Amino acid sequence: MEKISIVWLRQDLRTEDHPALDAALKRGKVVPLYIWSPAEEGNWPLGGASKWWLHHSLKSLENELRLLGLPLIIRQGKSLDVLKKVIQETHADAVFWSRRYEPESIKRDIEVKSHLTEHKILAKSFKGNLLYEPWTIQNKQGKPFQVFTYFWKACLNQEQDFPLLAAPVPAKGKPIEIESQSLESLELLPKTSWDEGLAHTWKPGSCYAKEFITYFLEGGAADYENRRDRPDLPGVSRLSPYLHFGEVSIRTLWNNVVERLGAEQGECYLRQLGWREFAHHLLYHFPQTPLEPLRSEFGHFPWEDEERFLKAWQKGLTGFPFIDAGMRQLWMTGWMHNRVRMVTGSFLVKDLLQPWQKGAKWFWDTLVDADLANNTLGWQWVAGCGADAAPYFRIFNPITQGEKFDPEGSYVRKWIPELAQLPNKWIHHPWDAPADVLLKAGVTLGDTYPYPLVNHDEARVKALEAFEEIKALK
Repeated sequence: MEKISIVWLRQDLRTEDHPALDAALKRGKVVPLYIWSPAEEGNWPLGGASKWWLHHSLKSLENELRLLGLPLIIRQGKSLDVLKKVIQETHADAVFWSRRYEPESIKRDIEVKSHLTEHKILAKSFKGNLLYEPWTIQNKQGKPFQVFTYFWKACLNQEQDFPLLAAPVPAKGKPIEIESQSLESLELLPKTSWDEGLAHTWKPGSCYAKEFITYFLEGGAADYENRRDRPDLPGVSRLSPYLHFGEVSIRTLWNNVVERLGAEQGECYLRQLGWREFAHHLLYHFPQTPLEPLRSEFGHFPWEDEERFLKAWQKGLTGFPFIDAGMRQLWMTGWMHNRVRMVTGSFLVKDLLQPWQKGAKWFWDTLVDADLANNTLGWQWVAGCGADAAPYFRIFNPITQGEKFDPEGSYVRKWIPELAQLPNKWIHHPWDAPADVLLKAGVTLGDTYPYPLVNHDEARVKALEAFEEIKALK
């Protein structure tokens, strides 16, 4: 009897170096299946920017699979119900998939595997999206790490040879064809055209992921350590959305960096991939952290839930140019430079005293690379309430950060054109500029550009006083 395997696709939207697809192709007939089931994501269904990316990524995957002689089947509904229906329609005797590590995904996978196994269907998951499984890295006490340096040292003490699978070859024989929903029926694209900036900035799909890798390795990678904190320069890889949606495997990226730069020269960038591993390690072991601080005393932090402050931050109208440039870049392109993510995050939780969870939710809705593990680690880090977090008293100064990492003001000018004519001296703090300078630059504070929401020095003192209230709760 012919063996038929369903490959249940999730965040592994590629055909190369895909363990689940590889195993299925070697076994016999293959049915590639994508299930749209936002209700199963719990508190974290995809935001608008991520849905836009997913639509185009699935379109690209559909073309890739067609080259292998395979149709992409799209269905909507509860994953287990859909799988049972597709098994019935295709007479499949196996389901393969790549593991995910979010709390809701783990619960779903356990339910699916248990049911399929009980009904004599081979159910097998694969490591398709990480270098190291979260449960394989432990400290000497057999517990999870909470400090990145020690975590990454433990990882590097393990095997670092990550061989890639051979490129898939077209499937033999006639493919199994069953009913599929159209991609358009999932309604992933926005009904109003706010996505023009995304379309201008990005090209989702595996083939474009390869282009980004080549562009990075031939460009900024060699000087990554010196350029990675400069949002005004093309110094970072911008591969995060491709990694999140699995359009390129982490092994492929790792091997490309090592082969092109060598482990020593590429160490700084490889370390960033390590932070991604660390984020998934933490989320797996501390599944409550997307909504709750890892450091429990921060559950009593005296946040000031001020809607006016949150809205101004979201819209890039705080009156601090470096902050506003980052927030406008995020809205227009669905992405923000990591240095600016840290500074804008610090500003929200420390200058404005808004809950970090609200910042995390906004990033989740607006980032094309919104990843629950990375988003949680980043926001708990900047709020000082998570593992290996920046101390709460480390409060980024939005003016000096701009002057240091955007010294010519070109980043600010790109995203805040109303300040474009200001001299470098005043571009990061226009409220200090003489009246004649503002007039010549066409800037009217409070009209063409807002006054600062807060005085940073005063806000810093207030934040530290709030922190003192919870220190005794450790």
